[in-house]
Amino acid sequence: MRFANKVCLVTGAGSGIGRATAQRFAQEGGRVVIVDLNANNGHESVELITKAGGQAVFAQADVSDSLAVQAAIKMGVDRWKSLDVIVNNAAMMTFLPVVDLAEAQWDHVMAVNMRSVFMFCKYGIPHMPPGSAIVNTSSVHAHESEAGVAPYAASKGAMEAFTRVLALECESKKIRVNCVAPGAVNTPMLWNNPNVKDGEEKITGAVGQPADIAAAIAFMAAPEARFITGTTLIVDGGRLDIL
Repeated sequence: MRFANKVCLVTGAGSGIGRATAQRFAQEGGRVVIVDLNANNGHESVELITKAGGQAVFAQADVSDSLAVQAAIKMGVDRWKSLDVIVNNAAMMTFLPVVDLAEAQWDHVMAVNMRSVFMFCKYGIPHMPPGSAIVNTSSVHAHESEAGVAPYAASKGAMEAFTRVLALECESKKIRVNCVAPGAVNTPMLWNNPNVKDGEEKITGAVGQPADIAAAIAFMAAPEARFITGTTLIVDGGRLDIL
């Protein structure tokens, strides 16, 4: 039980990788704060965990909103008096060329994908004891990408750079900060991609399951990864090799 009595906050935990990660923490004894914008999905994640004997609460939040971020953190800290793991997983994509992309669309993707990471770290770290961990969900798009997803790819590249700097800043606090970069994963984000739907983007190579990424995130957050910080673990079934 690597996360026994540890408080683990996961954003975007109403579905996909986030839900699988929340379930993995709960299975290993963690007390989970489910953060999601979609109330139905969030409550469903909590129900799945509690029915399996785990502990979880739901904090509905727009992760791009500072007050909502602070309220989600406060919910976990008030209930369980600590914050031991933060997983910044919430994300969104657009599918337009840069010249067709509205400024507001660019700003919205950056706010959800990157500003949220900054805020959960800024407001969460003061509550985190030595030995805590932050894991940010990046993407292979930070390394190899495609036309039409510039803000998403840029946000993930920024996330990895942010992670390297924050790891240095947190060294004295004994808090580790890392990224996990998934490849193609069987989630709504993958199959709702219009480029995938119309066949323009071919999904070649392995398609992982959310549980595969959750296992990697749990490892990076766990005590046995105590000598790993400031890095990105690519979990893509070899997808980058064929891009």
